Amino acid sequence: MDETRAEYRVEELAAAAGVPVRTLRYYQERRLLPPPVRRGRTAWYSTAHLDRLRLIGELVERGHRLDGIEELFAAAGQGRDVTELLGYEWTSAPWAEQTPTEISPAELAELFGEQITDETLREAVELGYLVLDGDRVLHTSRRLLDATAELVRAGIPLRSILAISWELEAAYDRMAFGFVQLVRTHLVDRLPEPPTHAELERLAAVVDRLRPVARTVADEHFGRAMDRRITREAAELRARLGTPPPGG
Repeated sequence: MDETRAEYRVEELAAAAGVPVRTLRYYQERRLLPPPVRRGRTAWYSTAHLDRLRLIGELVERGHRLDGIEELFAAAGQGRDVTELLGYEWTSAPWAEQTPTEISPAELAELFGEQITDETLREAVELGYLVLDGDRVLHTSRRLLDATAELVRAGIPLRSILAISWELEAAYDRMAFGFVQLVRTHLVDRLPEPPTHAELERLAAVVDRLRPVARTVADEHFGRAMDRRITREAAELRARLGTPPPGG
């Protein structure tokens, strides 16, 4: 389903949102979903309807009852955004310090030489590192591009770097999930429904203070893991070479 389209029939909207048509109609009956625009005998829905359906689904997954969701939407109708009411504004500012940079195919070739192939380009796109637009190439993070080039200059193949990148994405996704669950369980889910604006401002301030804390925790755990791994690798290398341990 092309989500860039502006309008959906009811069956198309239900499919895009991943809900049965009967559920969609039930939400309409409860006025959780705004009425569609009718042209002739066809009801047309917009991307705003799709966003609303997905928000309802997320709220239900988080344990909100439909009557509570109705109250949230009623408050939104009085001029307050639902995402603000739920304290989601703390997710809006990006955590990644990404500086997208446009790079020409010639510059890519200069950095990575023959290691730039259709396969490595495709994998970089799948990882979200590169965006290809005709002859234009956009790397989503200048820092990551520079780090990758440095690893290649050190003698590590680009394909190996891309392979480990999948593992890093998965590992850090688990870390991010754990941190978000802590915030949801101990901060967001303890807010009254609907929360006051002052309570949401306090939540946003707390999470903003936790940003550098989360980075510190992640960096410290990575450093500890590297120390453990390097110590183990060094011991195995000494055993293989018959070299005594330091001070031995």
